Amino acid sequence: MEASGRLFEGVAGVKDTRAFSRDDMIARCDGASFDVLVIGGGASGLGIAVDAAQRGYSVCLLEAEDFAKGTSSRSTKLVHGGVRYLEQMDIALVIEALRERGLMHENAPHLVHDLAFIVPRYSWWEAPFYGVGLKLYDLLAGKRNLAPSRILSRDDTLAAIPNVSVEGLLGGIEYHDGQFDDARMAISLARTAASHGAVMVNHCRVVALTQDADGAVHGARAIDAESGRTLDLRARVVVNACGIFADSVRAMADASARPMVEPAQGVHLVLDRSFQPSDRAIMVPHTDDGRVLFVIPWHGRIVVGTTDTPMENALIEPRALPEEIDFILRNAGRYLERQPQRGDVRAVFAGMRPLVHEGGRGGATKSISRSHKVLVDPSGLVSILGGKWTTYRKMAEDTLDRAIDVGGLERRACATESLRVHGWMARTDPALPSEDWLRVFGADAPRVRAVCAERAEWSAPLHPNLAVPMGVVAYAARHEMARTVDDVLARRTRCLLLDARAAHSCAGAVAQVLAQELGRDSAWAIRERESFESLANGYMLGE
Repeated sequence: MEASGRLFEGVAGVKDTRAFSRDDMIARCDGASFDVLVIGGGASGLGIAVDAAQRGYSVCLLEAEDFAKGTSSRSTKLVHGGVRYLEQMDIALVIEALRERGLMHENAPHLVHDLAFIVPRYSWWEAPFYGVGLKLYDLLAGKRNLAPSRILSRDDTLAAIPNVSVEGLLGGIEYHDGQFDDARMAISLARTAASHGAVMVNHCRVVALTQDADGAVHGARAIDAESGRTLDLRARVVVNACGIFADSVRAMADASARPMVEPAQGVHLVLDRSFQPSDRAIMVPHTDDGRVLFVIPWHGRIVVGTTDTPMENALIEPRALPEEIDFILRNAGRYLERQPQRGDVRAVFAGMRPLVHEGGRGGATKSISRSHKVLVDPSGLVSILGGKWTTYRKMAEDTLDRAIDVGGLERRACATESLRVHGWMARTDPALPSEDWLRVFGADAPRVRAVCAERAEWSAPLHPNLAVPMGVVAYAARHEMARTVDDVLARRTRCLLLDARAAHSCAGAVAQVLAQELGRDSAWAIRERESFESLANGYMLGE
């Protein structure tokens, strides 16, 4: 029996006597009918579930792996308008993203915060060029601008980013964007949706769409990964929010559907904080391929990335290519006085962005869109393609507005612009935790501390190089639907991304606690440890 039958308290005054329990969720979805069935538990799917549940529709979300297992936990950890989109003069996309950045900043202050970026200047023309562009960035953000950009002197730049390359340095330009924890945002959204009555199930793969005699989609068949049971669900409208795997779901309804999503891989390296020992980030404006590169403080480490490599196939666990790793080290090294080497890398992680070909994959490269697209196939399957974390809320609103018409649902207004995400606490609240690992739980922090205090050994860190205590494993199992060591170490905590070797080392102890909480035997714990250790090997670099 799963040890998670505790009262669940929602957000913004909403309380639900149903625990955020997977057993309960499975029981509620088997053989049931819903207004909206969402396939995919990444940023877009979670946003849709929140929006639909908040509007009062009955909602079920099915995720094949874990919430944000794929692309949505492997971002650059930024909530941003897109400086490079501004350079490309995609003003509409920048305005939309800046507005949504502001809303995320307001609705999830425990997860989203202001981060200052410095663009180092080595040529005289960079001050007016970037200075004017970033003032436009401020202007487009309007009243939701986080802080104004400004020109920095050479001394101010060195004080802000001490490890920056000093040779030829003239100064810098400072601007502001948002930073967040993507996987923690995902679980907070899942709990927000659940607090409004949505059924949320992870580790449950949709294997077929069910259709009527005319070919109209009216439900799905799924396999529960834990029990092996087949679940049949019906819905007024089915929404495909599977990101890089969206075309495979479209093919379930119509085998002849032309693929539209092209995966593009982005890689990040994680370094020790000493490579940027301040609370500011560096934006490198010139790289070999014309992209920008970020050097960002995050959870006591430095994240450096990213790349943009077209890939033929979509993978749930992509691996960094040697040339991508070399690219990041080479380009970051140009701007850092202390240059990172392969042996300095604590972890390497890769994610795949779902780029959309408007005319179908295989067409001209210029047809690739960086914005999202809502597509309704002849079967009535509604698909949300493309997009990014920053605009997840608007993507959900646009998708649900179309889904309402397709499903013949009563039209109800979207109100997620002001909906507080689970765990919300005011930034000025003195009770908001100062510890980096605990702050992401927001209002749930006292309950996390209480679980960690249940046993003496649960207050100790998972590993000397990791701040997270062992009690968080039990909390994740009881209150956050964590089912595997990967769920815990990669997403409920970010240990795998922060230090892959340390995460590898503590996998056995984590598996034992998880087995106790979920009622599994020792053989299960051994399999989980071995499975995670194999996974973690792919996040490490040799010397």
